Amino acid sequence: MSRVCELSGKGPITGNKVSHANNKTRRRFLPNLNDVTLISDVLGQSFQFRVSAAALRTVDHRGGLDAFLVKAKDDELSDRALKIKKEIEKAQAAA
Repeated sequence: MSRVCELSGKGPITGNKVSHANNKTRRRFLPNLNDVTLISDVLGQSFQFRVSAAALRTVDHRGGLDAFLVKAKDDELSDRALKIKKEIEKAQAAA
């Protein structure tokens, strides 16, 4: 299971651990990922995602999963999220 957010594309980054004596050693900063179930209003279905806490706040801010996916860039989304985005756009066009 990769440590990458399915909605924002946020992944691990590297940096330095700095001690009190100012010694520097490499370390990884991991994203705060949570397993959540988000509901699509347009499709009437729920989906499970592995999402960072920041992306989850953005989903709430934009008004739900549908609004988030429609506004999100395709290169940031996972393959599964991109497939759901296409289904949502098709359902909105039909309605």
